[in-house]
Amino acid sequence: MTLAYLPSPSQGVWYLGPLPIRAYALCIIAGIFVAVWLTGRRWAARGGNREDIADIAVWAVPFGLLGGRLYHVITDPELYFAAGKEPIRALYVWDGGLGIPGAVALGAVGAWLGCRRRGITLAQFADVAAPGLILAQAIGRWGNYFNQELYGGPTDLPWKLLIDPAHRPADSPDIAFYHPTFLYESLWNLGVLALLLWLDRRYRLRHGRLFACYVLAYSVGRAWIEALRIDHANHFLGLRLNDWVSAALFLGALCYLYATRHKGAGDARPGDPVSDAPQSGADEPGDSRSTGSRPTGTESDDTRSPDAPPDTGSAPGPHDKAP
Repeated sequence: MTLAYLPSPSQGVWYLGPLPIRAYALCIIAGIFVAVWLTGRRWAARGGNREDIADIAVWAVPFGLLGGRLYHVITDPELYFAAGKEPIRALYVWDGGLGIPGAVALGAVGAWLGCRRRGITLAQFADVAAPGLILAQAIGRWGNYFNQELYGGPTDLPWKLLIDPAHRPADSPDIAFYHPTFLYESLWNLGVLALLLWLDRRYRLRHGRLFACYVLAYSVGRAWIEALRIDHANHFLGLRLNDWVSAALFLGALCYLYATRHKGAGDARPGDPVSDAPQSGADEPGDSRSTGSRPTGTESDDTRSPDAPPDTGSAPGPHDKAP
């Protein structure tokens, strides 16, 4: 008799009259809102305007959703365009199928467009947004739980996940318990969140370096979790395609961190103390800055060249460009 296991949800869709309310969509939406909230909080702690983040999100979110879906469809086209399949289902985002690499890549394009409107560099935004982004992924993964999808191989571990017969693999219809890889990735992402907040507090990484740490840490977790999954995936040289993508992202982030190893906090956002020493009055977990009045003393602007001398006059506003 099985004493310990994780049950599957009894349903993933509720109806308000003819309107379906899907748990998968709710998880994605909740992740987006939390990410925007945390990013806005971090931006305000650096002396910026929270409206900046809301404006950028208007561009980044739809681009990210489109990129996530395109990545899924392009890497698994046979699920929609093979003989006997329904191509129209490629548009059914609510059925699941959002690839994180595509979402981040195309979302960055949208963020860049939003940043241009606000006079903010993409590197500035990326460093502020990285913790919120990984938190959104941690929340969004629970959508896979409600869809009973993307689980791992069979297991007898105490935290095994019960999968209903309708959602089990065709080649193992009598096996009921599988690895809850959605839970593994969600917990890993929360660990990455804690790491990023600590790195930001301790080392004050700028120039896109905190975002590179996000890519580095997420790729490591995705690689080992991907190895446990048994859902359909195309393979190349014996590895799932997502494993190769994770390896490429890991190496890219590592190279970027090495190339920018001499860059410090010298071109911090207005409102950021230049000193690496922790400050009192933190407004958020892992952030050492206050959302109150901006600190006095030497400040510098990300819109200025890193080699420019510090501005010894009054600090520019969040949208002001340095000469």
